[in-house]
Amino acid sequence: MVAAGAVPLVLALVGTGTANAEPAQPNVTAQPDQPAQWPAAEPPNAMPYEGLNIPDNTKSSLQWSRPLPDKKYLAPVGVLHAPVPVAPVPPIAPPPGKFRFGDVQVDAPDWIDQEQAIQINDNAAIAEANLATFLDSVGMERSRSDRIAGQTVGTAAMGALAGAASGAPVAAASALVGGALGLVVGLPFVPVGVVAGPMLGATFGAAVITVPAAAIGAAAGAAVGAVNAFNAPSRVVGD
Repeated sequence: MVAAGAVPLVLALVGTGTANAEPAQPNVTAQPDQPAQWPAAEPPNAMPYEGLNIPDNTKSSLQWSRPLPDKKYLAPVGVLHAPVPVAPVPPIAPPPGKFRFGDVQVDAPDWIDQEQAIQINDNAAIAEANLATFLDSVGMERSRSDRIAGQTVGTAAMGALAGAASGAPVAAASALVGGALGLVVGLPFVPVGVVAGPMLGATFGAAVITVPAAAIGAAAGAAVGAVNAFNAPSRVVGD
């Protein structure tokens, strides 16, 4: 009787345990992994360059540039001394769409590549900033340093252009001679030599005249600009 009476209790316990058990998981079919896309390699040592947004029409990449200096006053030259350590002078940002060579600004032609235009402006701005830093180091005030540096770079650019232009007739004759010699040298390498030889010869012939003439013009222009800016009379604020 005891055993028979225990059967319902055992069945009740078994039923309760089954009801409390976790429901059976559905049979999920494993999805095959997607094949790796080619090329899949990650570039090593990638550090994206982040900085201030420079407008596209401004031919510069110098993040630490400053605006055009205030020309409302010009300090006297003062007492100069041997160079001492000073803070580097930031380069001056060019106006939009312009080439800036110190005090000289000209429109940047559309046929010059954007990167080349940026390199031209950056090199001119850095040269001007380095000169201004040196002038600061010998005791000049900021306005005088900016005046001399800007005018020196500007007149150097104008002198280089004038020198190259003055040597153009001679450079043309030299290019003809160089092209003829290039043709003679390139004849054994037909057909490439017939085309490349005269081109390289003419380029070298013109450069032999143009580059020295431009360098002489730049040096003369820089000297004139530096002397003129050094001797410029001081001007107080409000003049």
